[in-house]
Amino acid sequence: MWDWTYTFEVLPHLFKAAGVTIEAAALSFAIAATLGLALAILRMVSPTLSWPVALLVEIVRSTPLLIQIFFMYFALPQFGITLDSLTVGVLGIGVHYAAYCSEVYRAGFENIQRGQWEASTALNLSLTTAIRVVILPQAIVPIVPALGNDLIAIFKATPILSVIAVLELMETAKTLGSESFRYIEPITLVGLFFLAMSLSSAAAIRYAERAVNRRIAR
Repeated sequence: MWDWTYTFEVLPHLFKAAGVTIEAAALSFAIAATLGLALAILRMVSPTLSWPVALLVEIVRSTPLLIQIFFMYFALPQFGITLDSLTVGVLGIGVHYAAYCSEVYRAGFENIQRGQWEASTALNLSLTTAIRVVILPQAIVPIVPALGNDLIAIFKATPILSVIAVLELMETAKTLGSESFRYIEPITLVGLFFLAMSLSSAAAIRYAERAVNRRIAR
């Protein structure tokens, strides 16, 4: 039987944990989007670094996120690098999804005609200026929805941080359940929290997509 008294008792704890989940997802996405862009640019403009970057992306995409987080959590201290659990989790998710974001950027850039790159070179634009002023504005339309999918995927990946004791939603629900021997209410509420966050993210992505389309149409 669903216990409403217990539900209202655990809600404040879950709201606090939701803040940690949102913080972890936002920071991870910022790392993934920025690092992914850097990897995509390196792969496109540097013949020397292209294949090492491609190999790195494939290694990261082909190994489980859980293994990568465990490696960072347990191996980094062996090299004298000790980070708190949340930082390790954010870096782990950020680097993992940077590999996926780099493929999103690369696909967007490859849609741009080669002539655009050649025209930028002929105008003596720097690489940074060419990407910012010429390439990225044209590639952004297909990139935004795909990056939005990665943002939602990152939200859904955050429960994995419970394996290194980050007090996000899942770890908090497990702790509350073990203390009261009631799991149905906290686990159900965690599912509803993730549903609300995913729907909000999807709405924000659709808004950003419409804003980009309006800006381009001007």
